[in-house]
Amino acid sequence: MKVVVIGCTHAGTSAVKSILKESPEAEVIVYERNDNVSFLSCGIALYVGGVVKNAQDLFYSNPEELASLGATVNMEHNVTSIDTELKQVTAVNLKTNETSITSYDKLVMTTGSWPIVPPIPGIKANNILLCKNYNQANKIIDSAKDAKKIVVVGGGYIGIELVEAFVESGKEVTLIDGLERILNKYLDKPFTDKLEQELLSQGVTLALGENVARFESDEQSNVKKVHTASKSFDADMVILCVGFKPSTELLGDQVDKLPNGAIKVNEYMQTSQPDIFAAGDSAIVHYNPTQSDNYIPLATNAVRQGLLVGKNIKKPTLAYRGTQGTSGLYLFGWKIGSTGLTIENALTQGINADMAYLEDNYRPEFMPTTEKVMMQLVFDKDTKRILGGQLMSKYDITQSANTLSLAVQNEMTVEDLALSDFFFQPHFDRPWNYLNLLAQAAMD
Repeated sequence: MKVVVIGCTHAGTSAVKSILKESPEAEVIVYERNDNVSFLSCGIALYVGGVVKNAQDLFYSNPEELASLGATVNMEHNVTSIDTELKQVTAVNLKTNETSITSYDKLVMTTGSWPIVPPIPGIKANNILLCKNYNQANKIIDSAKDAKKIVVVGGGYIGIELVEAFVESGKEVTLIDGLERILNKYLDKPFTDKLEQELLSQGVTLALGENVARFESDEQSNVKKVHTASKSFDADMVILCVGFKPSTELLGDQVDKLPNGAIKVNEYMQTSQPDIFAAGDSAIVHYNPTQSDNYIPLATNAVRQGLLVGKNIKKPTLAYRGTQGTSGLYLFGWKIGSTGLTIENALTQGINADMAYLEDNYRPEFMPTTEKVMMQLVFDKDTKRILGGQLMSKYDITQSANTLSLAVQNEMTVEDLALSDFFFQPHFDRPWNYLNLLAQAAMD
Protein backbone atom coordinates (compact mmCIF):
# COMPACT_ATOMS: atom_id res chain seq x y z
CA MET A 1 0.00 0.00 0.00
CA LYS A 2 1.42 3.32 -1.14
CA VAL A 3 0.21 6.37 0.80
CA VAL A 4 0.93 9.97 -0.21
CA VAL A 5 0.53 12.60 2.51
CA ILE A 6 0.30 16.24 1.40
CA GLY A 7 1.09 18.72 4.16
CA CYS A 8 2.76 17.95 7.47
CA THR A 9 1.87 20.22 10.35
CA HIS A 10 -0.42 18.83 13.09
CA ALA A 11 -2.78 16.54 11.17
CA GLY A 12 -0.07 15.43 8.73
CA THR A 13 2.48 14.60 11.41
CA SER A 14 -0.14 12.72 13.41
CA ALA A 15 -1.34 10.86 10.32
CA VAL A 16 2.16 9.78 9.25
CA LYS A 17 2.97 8.41 12.70
CA SER A 18 -0.38 6.65 12.96
CA ILE A 19 -0.20 5.12 9.48
CA LEU A 20 3.27 3.71 10.11
CA LYS A 21 2.26 2.41 13.54
CA GLU A 22 -0.88 0.68 12.28
CA SER A 23 0.53 -0.38 8.88
CA PRO A 24 4.33 -0.63 9.18
CA GLU A 25 4.53 -2.27 5.76
CA ALA A 26 3.02 0.80 4.06
CA GLU A 27 5.11 3.01 1.81
CA VAL A 28 4.45 6.53 3.07
CA ILE A 29 5.58 9.51 0.99
CA VAL A 30 5.28 13.01 2.47
CA TYR A 31 5.26 16.32 0.59
CA GLU A 32 5.68 19.53 2.61
CA ARG A 33 6.14 23.04 1.18
CA ASN A 34 8.01 24.41 4.21
CA ASP A 35 11.38 23.43 5.67
CA ASN A 36 9.84 22.29 8.96
CA VAL A 37 7.00 20.16 10.31
CA SER A 38 4.78 20.19 13.41
CA PHE A 39 5.13 23.86 14.41
CA LEU A 40 2.77 24.76 17.28
CA SER A 41 1.41 28.07 16.05
CA CYS A 42 -0.66 28.35 19.24
CA GLY A 43 2.66 29.06 20.96
CA ILE A 44 3.55 32.07 18.79
CA ALA A 45 2.30 34.57 21.37
CA LEU A 46 4.41 32.87 24.04
CA TYR A 47 7.42 33.13 21.73
CA VAL A 48 6.66 36.76 20.89
CA GLY A 49 6.26 37.56 24.60
CA GLY A 50 9.51 35.86 25.55
CA VAL A 51 7.88 33.15 27.69
CA VAL A 52 9.26 30.56 25.27
CA LYS A 53 12.89 31.50 24.69
CA ASN A 54 13.72 29.01 21.95
CA ALA A 55 11.39 28.64 18.97
CA GLN A 56 12.69 25.11 18.42
CA ASP A 57 10.79 24.11 21.55
CA LEU A 58 7.55 24.77 19.62
CA PHE A 59 8.26 21.83 17.29
CA TYR A 60 7.24 18.41 18.57
CA SER A 61 8.57 16.43 15.62
CA ASN A 62 10.97 16.84 12.70
CA PRO A 63 11.60 15.34 9.26
CA GLU A 64 14.33 13.12 10.68
CA GLU A 65 11.97 11.52 13.18
CA LEU A 66 9.37 10.79 10.50
CA ALA A 67 12.08 9.33 8.25
CA SER A 68 13.34 7.14 11.10
CA LEU A 69 9.82 5.72 11.40
CA GLY A 70 9.90 4.73 7.73
CA ALA A 71 8.45 7.68 5.81
CA THR A 72 10.00 9.22 2.71
CA VAL A 73 9.92 12.91 3.55
CA ASN A 74 10.13 15.48 0.77
CA MET A 75 10.62 18.89 2.37
CA GLU A 76 10.31 22.13 0.40
CA HIS A 77 8.23 20.35 -2.25
CA ASN A 78 5.09 22.00 -3.58
CA VAL A 79 2.35 19.73 -4.91
CA THR A 80 0.95 21.49 -7.98
CA SER A 81 -1.75 19.08 -9.15
CA ILE A 82 -3.66 15.93 -8.22
CA ASP A 83 -5.20 13.51 -10.73
CA THR A 84 -7.71 11.43 -8.81
CA GLU A 85 -8.55 9.23 -11.80
CA LEU A 86 -4.94 8.19 -12.44
CA LYS A 87 -4.18 8.44 -8.72
CA GLN A 88 -1.14 10.64 -9.23
CA VAL A 89 0.28 13.79 -7.65
CA THR A 90 2.67 16.19 -9.34
CA ALA A 91 5.18 18.05 -7.17
CA VAL A 92 7.92 20.62 -7.72
CA ASN A 93 11.15 20.62 -5.71
CA LEU A 94 11.37 24.26 -4.63
CA LYS A 95 15.16 24.09 -4.30
CA THR A 96 15.96 22.54 -7.69
CA ASN A 97 12.75 23.34 -9.62
CA GLU A 98 12.55 19.69 -10.70
CA THR A 99 9.10 18.19 -11.24
CA SER A 100 8.13 14.66 -10.22
CA ILE A 101 4.99 12.55 -10.53
CA THR A 102 4.09 10.02 -7.83
CA SER A 103 1.30 7.45 -7.86
CA TYR A 104 -0.68 6.47 -4.79
CA ASP A 105 -3.11 3.89 -3.50
CA LYS A 106 -4.32 6.19 -0.72
CA LEU A 107 -4.05 9.96 -0.57
CA VAL A 108 -4.08 11.99 2.67
CA MET A 109 -4.93 15.68 2.41
CA THR A 110 -3.55 17.48 5.44
CA THR A 111 -2.85 20.77 3.69
CA GLY A 112 -4.03 22.89 6.61
CA SER A 113 -5.26 26.45 6.44
CA TRP A 114 -4.02 29.95 5.72
CA PRO A 115 -4.86 33.28 7.35
CA ILE A 116 -7.67 35.21 5.70
CA VAL A 117 -6.34 38.37 4.04
CA PRO A 118 -9.25 40.76 3.45
CA PRO A 119 -9.12 43.03 0.36
CA ILE A 120 -8.49 46.25 2.30
CA PRO A 121 -6.87 49.19 0.49
CA GLY A 122 -3.20 49.50 1.48
CA ILE A 123 -2.96 45.99 2.90
CA LYS A 124 0.28 45.22 1.02
CA ALA A 125 2.24 47.81 3.02
CA ASN A 126 5.34 46.73 4.89
CA ASN A 127 4.89 45.59 8.47
CA ILE A 128 1.34 44.33 7.94
CA LEU A 129 1.97 40.77 9.01
CA LEU A 130 0.19 37.44 9.31
CA CYS A 131 0.46 35.06 12.25
CA LYS A 132 0.43 31.36 11.41
CA ASN A 133 3.78 29.65 10.84
CA TYR A 134 7.37 29.64 12.09
CA ASN A 135 8.70 32.13 9.54
CA GLN A 136 5.87 34.56 10.30
CA ALA A 137 6.56 34.25 14.03
CA ASN A 138 10.18 35.22 13.47
CA LYS A 139 9.18 38.14 11.28
CA ILE A 140 6.77 39.43 13.96
CA ILE A 141 9.49 39.26 16.61
CA ASP A 142 12.02 40.99 14.38
CA SER A 143 9.60 43.77 13.35
CA ALA A 144 8.40 44.30 16.92
CA LYS A 145 11.89 45.25 18.11
CA ASP A 146 11.60 48.76 16.65
CA ALA A 147 7.80 49.09 16.80
CA LYS A 148 6.28 51.19 19.57
CA LYS A 149 2.66 51.26 18.42
CA ILE A 150 1.14 47.95 17.35
CA VAL A 151 -2.35 47.37 15.98
CA VAL A 152 -3.86 43.88 16.18
CA VAL A 153 -6.81 43.27 13.87
CA GLY A 154 -9.02 40.44 15.15
CA GLY A 155 -10.28 39.70 18.65
CA GLY A 156 -10.13 35.90 18.60
CA TYR A 157 -7.73 33.77 20.63
CA ILE A 158 -4.61 34.49 18.56
CA GLY A 159 -5.27 38.24 18.47
CA ILE A 160 -5.97 38.43 22.21
CA GLU A 161 -2.87 36.42 23.09
CA LEU A 162 -0.71 38.68 20.91
CA VAL A 163 -2.21 41.76 22.58
CA GLU A 164 -1.12 40.43 25.97
CA ALA A 165 2.38 39.57 24.68
CA PHE A 166 2.89 43.05 23.23
CA VAL A 167 1.54 44.81 26.33
CA GLU A 168 3.94 42.87 28.51
CA SER A 169 6.73 43.86 26.11
CA GLY A 170 5.96 47.51 26.77
CA LYS A 171 4.22 48.31 23.48
CA GLU A 172 1.26 50.61 22.89
CA VAL A 173 -1.42 48.24 21.63
CA THR A 174 -4.70 48.82 19.80
CA LEU A 175 -7.15 45.97 19.19
CA ILE A 176 -9.64 46.34 16.33
CA ASP A 177 -12.49 43.93 15.69
CA GLY A 178 -15.63 44.21 13.57
CA LEU A 179 -17.73 42.52 16.25
CA GLU A 180 -18.98 44.28 19.36
CA ARG A 181 -17.25 41.81 21.71
CA ILE A 182 -13.91 40.03 21.86
CA LEU A 183 -13.80 36.21 21.81
CA ASN A 184 -17.36 36.20 20.50
CA LYS A 185 -17.27 32.55 19.39
CA TYR A 186 -16.20 31.21 22.75
CA LEU A 187 -17.61 33.37 25.53
CA ASP A 188 -20.82 35.16 26.37
CA LYS A 189 -21.09 38.78 27.46
CA PRO A 190 -20.52 38.48 31.25
CA PHE A 191 -17.10 36.96 30.54
CA THR A 192 -16.05 39.23 27.69
CA ASP A 193 -17.14 42.32 29.65
CA LYS A 194 -14.74 41.35 32.42
CA LEU A 195 -11.90 40.64 29.98
CA GLU A 196 -12.44 43.86 28.06
CA GLN A 197 -12.19 45.79 31.33
CA GLU A 198 -8.96 43.93 32.02
CA LEU A 199 -7.56 44.93 28.62
CA LEU A 200 -8.49 48.58 29.21
CA SER A 201 -6.85 48.53 32.65
CA GLN A 202 -3.68 47.23 30.97
CA GLY A 203 -3.65 50.25 28.66
CA VAL A 204 -5.01 48.56 25.54
CA THR A 205 -7.04 50.73 23.18
CA LEU A 206 -10.18 48.85 22.12
CA ALA A 207 -11.92 49.58 18.84
CA LEU A 208 -14.76 47.05 18.84
CA GLY A 209 -17.56 47.11 16.29
CA GLU A 210 -15.10 48.78 13.93
CA ASN A 211 -13.96 47.43 10.55
CA VAL A 212 -10.69 48.50 8.99
CA ALA A 213 -11.43 50.71 6.00
CA ARG A 214 -7.87 51.29 4.78
CA PHE A 215 -4.20 51.29 5.73
CA GLU A 216 -2.06 54.38 5.23
CA SER A 217 1.67 54.13 4.50
CA ASP A 218 4.63 56.49 4.33
CA GLU A 219 6.89 57.06 1.33
CA GLN A 220 8.84 53.86 2.12
CA SER A 221 5.61 51.82 2.02
CA ASN A 222 5.72 51.29 5.78
CA VAL A 223 2.32 51.27 7.43
CA LYS A 224 1.76 54.32 9.63
CA LYS A 225 -2.01 54.54 10.21
CA VAL A 226 -5.02 52.25 10.36
CA HIS A 227 -8.32 53.87 9.44
CA THR A 228 -11.77 52.58 10.36
CA ALA A 229 -15.00 54.27 9.31
CA SER A 230 -14.91 56.60 12.30
CA LYS A 231 -11.39 56.51 13.78
CA SER A 232 -7.69 56.47 12.95
CA PHE A 233 -4.87 54.77 14.84
CA ASP A 234 -1.11 55.26 14.55
CA ALA A 235 0.76 52.04 13.80
CA ASP A 236 4.37 50.97 13.41
CA MET A 237 3.20 47.39 12.82
CA VAL A 238 -0.12 45.63 12.17
CA ILE A 239 -0.91 41.96 12.80
CA LEU A 240 -3.88 40.47 10.93
CA CYS A 241 -5.72 37.77 12.90
CA VAL A 242 -9.13 37.70 11.26
CA GLY A 243 -9.50 33.95 10.83
CA PHE A 244 -8.40 31.07 8.63
CA LYS A 245 -9.56 29.45 5.43
CA PRO A 246 -8.87 25.82 4.43
CA SER A 247 -6.13 25.30 1.84
CA THR A 248 -7.93 22.81 -0.40
CA GLU A 249 -7.65 24.31 -3.88
CA LEU A 250 -5.55 21.37 -5.09
CA LEU A 251 -8.50 19.00 -5.16
CA GLY A 252 -10.82 21.47 -6.88
CA ASP A 253 -14.26 19.91 -7.21
CA GLN A 254 -12.98 16.34 -7.18
CA VAL A 255 -14.31 15.80 -3.64
CA ASP A 256 -17.29 17.23 -1.75
CA LYS A 257 -16.65 20.41 0.26
CA LEU A 258 -18.38 22.99 2.38
CA PRO A 259 -18.91 26.41 0.73
CA ASN A 260 -15.76 27.72 2.44
CA GLY A 261 -13.67 24.94 0.86
CA ALA A 262 -13.37 22.61 3.86
CA ILE A 263 -13.32 18.99 2.68
CA LYS A 264 -16.24 16.86 3.82
CA VAL A 265 -15.25 13.61 5.52
CA ASN A 266 -17.18 10.76 7.08
CA GLU A 267 -16.59 9.41 10.59
CA TYR A 268 -13.57 7.45 9.28
CA MET A 269 -11.92 10.53 7.71
CA GLN A 270 -12.75 9.42 4.17
CA THR A 271 -13.81 12.01 1.62
CA SER A 272 -16.45 11.44 -1.05
CA GLN A 273 -13.68 9.45 -2.77
CA PRO A 274 -13.00 6.62 -0.28
CA ASP A 275 -9.28 6.35 -1.14
CA ILE A 276 -8.76 10.02 -0.31
CA PHE A 277 -8.62 11.00 3.35
CA ALA A 278 -8.59 14.49 4.85
CA ALA A 279 -7.85 15.76 8.34
CA GLY A 280 -7.06 18.91 10.29
CA ASP A 281 -7.62 22.46 9.11
CA SER A 282 -8.36 21.30 5.56
CA ALA A 283 -11.36 19.22 6.69
CA ILE A 284 -14.68 19.59 8.42
CA VAL A 285 -15.38 18.38 11.94
CA HIS A 286 -18.55 16.86 13.31
CA TYR A 287 -19.76 19.38 15.87
CA ASN A 288 -21.56 17.49 18.61
CA PRO A 289 -23.57 20.33 20.21
CA THR A 290 -25.57 20.81 17.00
CA GLN A 291 -24.96 17.38 15.39
CA SER A 292 -23.75 19.13 12.24
CA ASP A 293 -20.70 19.54 10.03
CA ASN A 294 -18.63 22.57 10.91
CA TYR A 295 -15.24 24.16 10.33
CA ILE A 296 -13.21 24.53 13.54
CA PRO A 297 -9.46 24.82 12.84
CA LEU A 298 -7.88 23.73 16.13
CA ALA A 299 -4.72 21.70 16.71
CA THR A 300 -6.68 19.37 19.01
CA ASN A 301 -9.05 18.44 16.20
CA ALA A 302 -6.13 18.02 13.80
CA VAL A 303 -4.13 15.53 15.85
CA ARG A 304 -7.20 13.42 16.61
CA GLN A 305 -8.26 13.28 12.99
CA GLY A 306 -4.69 12.50 11.92
CA LEU A 307 -4.59 9.53 14.28
CA LEU A 308 -7.88 8.29 12.85
CA VAL A 309 -6.47 8.42 9.31
CA GLY A 310 -3.89 5.83 10.34
CA LYS A 311 -6.46 3.70 12.15
CA ASN A 312 -8.71 3.62 9.08
CA ILE A 313 -6.24 3.74 6.20
CA LYS A 314 -6.81 0.06 5.31
CA LYS A 315 -10.48 -0.22 6.21
CA PRO A 316 -13.01 1.65 8.37
CA THR A 317 -12.13 0.64 11.93
CA LEU A 318 -12.35 3.46 14.46
CA ALA A 319 -14.99 6.18 14.19
CA TYR A 320 -14.51 9.88 14.97
CA ARG A 321 -16.26 10.99 18.14
CA GLY A 322 -16.70 14.57 17.00
CA THR A 323 -15.73 17.76 18.76
CA GLN A 324 -17.11 20.43 21.06
CA GLY A 325 -14.53 23.04 20.06
CA THR A 326 -13.14 22.95 23.60
CA SER A 327 -10.51 25.58 24.29
CA GLY A 328 -8.61 27.38 27.02
CA LEU A 329 -7.02 30.80 27.37
CA TYR A 330 -4.73 32.58 29.81
CA LEU A 331 -5.04 36.38 29.84
CA PHE A 332 -3.43 38.65 32.41
CA GLY A 333 -3.87 36.10 35.19
CA TRP A 334 -7.37 35.00 34.18
CA LYS A 335 -7.77 31.30 33.40
CA ILE A 336 -10.59 30.68 30.94
CA GLY A 337 -12.10 27.48 29.59
CA SER A 338 -15.01 26.98 27.22
CA THR A 339 -16.70 24.22 25.30
CA GLY A 340 -19.65 23.87 22.96
CA LEU A 341 -22.22 26.57 22.28
CA THR A 342 -22.53 29.95 23.92
CA ILE A 343 -26.08 31.03 24.66
CA GLU A 344 -25.77 33.72 22.01
CA ASN A 345 -24.72 31.21 19.33
CA ALA A 346 -27.38 28.69 20.39
CA LEU A 347 -30.22 31.22 20.12
CA THR A 348 -28.85 32.54 16.81
CA GLN A 349 -29.11 28.99 15.43
CA GLY A 350 -32.73 28.72 16.48
CA ILE A 351 -32.17 26.33 19.37
CA ASN A 352 -34.64 26.58 22.25
CA ALA A 353 -31.79 27.12 24.68
CA ASP A 354 -31.39 28.60 28.12
CA MET A 355 -28.46 29.19 30.42
CA ALA A 356 -27.57 29.29 34.09
CA TYR A 357 -24.92 31.70 35.40
CA LEU A 358 -23.26 31.26 38.78
CA GLU A 359 -20.40 32.76 40.74
CA ASP A 360 -19.03 30.83 43.69
CA ASN A 361 -15.76 30.05 45.44
CA TYR A 362 -13.94 27.01 44.14
CA ARG A 363 -13.19 25.79 47.69
CA PRO A 364 -14.48 26.49 51.24
CA GLU A 365 -14.16 29.93 52.79
CA PHE A 366 -12.49 28.45 55.89
CA MET A 367 -9.39 27.68 53.81
CA PRO A 368 -6.60 30.30 53.95
CA THR A 369 -7.38 31.43 50.41
CA THR A 370 -9.99 30.82 47.76
CA GLU A 371 -11.05 32.40 44.46
CA LYS A 372 -14.32 33.17 42.76
CA VAL A 373 -15.29 31.13 39.71
CA MET A 374 -17.53 32.63 37.03
CA MET A 375 -19.51 29.83 35.39
CA GLN A 376 -22.20 29.44 32.79
CA LEU A 377 -24.00 26.34 31.52
CA VAL A 378 -25.93 26.35 28.23
CA PHE A 379 -28.62 23.72 27.74
CA ASP A 380 -31.61 22.75 25.63
CA LYS A 381 -34.80 23.82 27.44
CA ASP A 382 -36.84 20.94 25.98
CA THR A 383 -34.49 18.02 26.60
CA LYS A 384 -32.26 19.56 29.32
CA ARG A 385 -29.28 18.31 27.26
CA ILE A 386 -26.08 20.26 27.97
CA LEU A 387 -24.91 22.22 24.91
CA GLY A 388 -21.90 24.12 26.25
CA GLY A 389 -20.26 25.85 29.16
CA GLN A 390 -17.79 28.55 30.15
CA LEU A 391 -15.62 29.06 33.22
CA MET A 392 -13.28 31.86 34.29
CA SER A 393 -11.26 32.46 37.44
CA LYS A 394 -7.92 33.59 38.77
CA TYR A 395 -7.65 29.99 39.99
CA ASP A 396 -6.91 27.39 37.34
CA ILE A 397 -10.29 25.81 36.67
CA THR A 398 -9.61 25.14 32.98
CA GLN A 399 -9.64 21.35 33.29
CA SER A 400 -13.32 21.67 34.20
CA ALA A 401 -13.90 22.73 30.58
CA ASN A 402 -12.75 19.21 29.66
CA THR A 403 -15.33 17.77 32.07
CA LEU A 404 -18.05 19.88 30.45
CA SER A 405 -16.78 18.76 27.04
CA LEU A 406 -17.39 15.14 28.00
CA ALA A 407 -20.84 16.09 29.26
CA VAL A 408 -21.71 17.58 25.86
CA GLN A 409 -20.16 14.70 23.89
CA ASN A 410 -22.05 12.10 25.91
CA GLU A 411 -25.33 14.03 25.70
CA MET A 412 -25.65 14.44 29.45
CA THR A 413 -28.49 16.48 30.92
CA VAL A 414 -28.28 19.16 33.56
CA GLU A 415 -29.69 16.60 36.04
CA ASP A 416 -26.86 14.19 35.19
CA LEU A 417 -24.24 16.85 35.89
CA ALA A 418 -26.04 18.14 38.98
CA LEU A 419 -25.71 14.71 40.61
CA SER A 420 -22.39 13.57 39.11
CA ASP A 421 -19.95 12.01 41.54
CA PHE A 422 -17.04 14.40 42.14
CA PHE A 423 -14.70 14.06 45.12
CA PHE A 424 -14.63 16.49 48.04
CA GLN A 425 -11.41 17.64 49.68
CA PRO A 426 -11.15 21.17 51.14
CA HIS A 427 -7.81 21.84 49.45
CA PHE A 428 -9.51 21.49 46.06
CA ASP A 429 -13.28 21.96 46.21
CA ARG A 430 -16.48 21.87 48.28
CA PRO A 431 -18.86 19.02 49.23
CA TRP A 432 -20.74 20.01 46.11
CA ASN A 433 -18.23 20.63 43.32
CA TYR A 434 -18.79 23.94 41.56
CA LEU A 435 -19.91 22.08 38.42
CA ASN A 436 -22.58 20.32 40.49
CA LEU A 437 -23.71 23.70 41.80
CA LEU A 438 -23.79 25.18 38.31
CA ALA A 439 -25.97 22.34 37.02
CA GLN A 440 -28.24 22.63 40.07
CA ALA A 441 -28.68 26.31 39.22
CA ALA A 442 -29.69 25.21 35.73
CA MET A 443 -32.23 22.80 37.23
CA ASP A 444 -33.74 25.69 39.18
